[in-house]
Amino acid sequence: MAKAQTKADRERLRNRMVEEEIVEAGVENARVIEAMRRTLRHEFVPRSQRRLAYHDMALPIGANQTISPPFIVAYMTEQLDPQPGDRVLEIGTGSGYQAAVLSRLVRDVYSIEIVPSLGKSAAKVLRRLKYKNVHTRIGDGFLGWPEAAPFDKIIVTCSPEKVPMALVDQLREGGRMIIPVGERYQQDLYLFRKVDGRLESEALRATLFVPMTGAAERRRERQPDPLHPQVFNGGFEQVVGEDELPEGWHYLRQAKVVENPNEAPNGRRYMAFTNEEPGQGCRALQGFAVDGRKVSQLHVSFQVRGKEIRPGQDRTQLPYVAVNFYDKRRGSLVSGLVGPLHGSFEWTREEATIDVPIHAREAIVRIGLLGATGELWIDNLKISAD
Repeated sequence: MAKAQTKADRERLRNRMVEEEIVEAGVENARVIEAMRRTLRHEFVPRSQRRLAYHDMALPIGANQTISPPFIVAYMTEQLDPQPGDRVLEIGTGSGYQAAVLSRLVRDVYSIEIVPSLGKSAAKVLRRLKYKNVHTRIGDGFLGWPEAAPFDKIIVTCSPEKVPMALVDQLREGGRMIIPVGERYQQDLYLFRKVDGRLESEALRATLFVPMTGAAERRRERQPDPLHPQVFNGGFEQVVGEDELPEGWHYLRQAKVVENPNEAPNGRRYMAFTNEEPGQGCRALQGFAVDGRKVSQLHVSFQVRGKEIRPGQDRTQLPYVAVNFYDKRRGSLVSGLVGPLHGSFEWTREEATIDVPIHAREAIVRIGLLGATGELWIDNLKISAD
């Protein structure tokens, strides 16, 4: 039987999360870092998930929704540049965690949730924890909160295909909005600034957010095809933002796109991973749709090169191309693995066929050293129904 976590255990885990998954990942705003350190994430997840509350991962919270990973919460909060006098509108209350973090940094947070059960649960938790400057309601977040507008900042924690016009209208002149925009599994985080009544945009990085529930999701012009699963930008030729991060790939750790047509086995670019500390995160992820009732196997192929790859803290921490499957409630199923990879070797082609569980409706492909040490280069990753 697993030992229950004490208050001291959670404080230790929370401090480690902040240092390893937020500060080391590049968040610099001291106020945001302190807010992440003081906000009790375990209070916003179901009891069955509390042992995982201080890991940098999305966790199911019911109604097919998840709580965002801590790094994404901290990163989006930092990009908003929160000020003590700000009034902030949040679209997608979810668990209430993002609103709780913001409440420590701004004057008022107005948060809307479209799923009644989640909206009621989050409001109850926020009241219990005495977040008195967080105001909640249940409704269509893409309509905003007109009677409380204008807002200094707007944060959208669910993914629309396009920026809703109501939110543009309710953002004050000079205000900021951060929002994940795009197709369901290929989204980019955008920072918008309102200048002369119009939005000026800056692409930040690829991300993966739960899509909006309801009519907005059904009206998407492009829907995923779970009968023809595939990886987007598996050659890493397309990049986004000033840092040239790979489009379609998210939650990068110790990973970068290298442009060198003389070394790349295909095209001009490939992905490079480097890790010197055993067990440290070193990865990139991408989600896609797959229907296990119709697709029984996936064919996975890629080109890879390695240098001095050694196991991390134990023999399980070695690089694989891992495909993790999830059911319709986003519950975790089995994983398909291609690998492991170890030692030093020149560019070589790897391929394998993996089984798809019948209950699978989504999957996430994970690449990188995954806790191992050394250097790893990957290019031309492809996934298709076998």
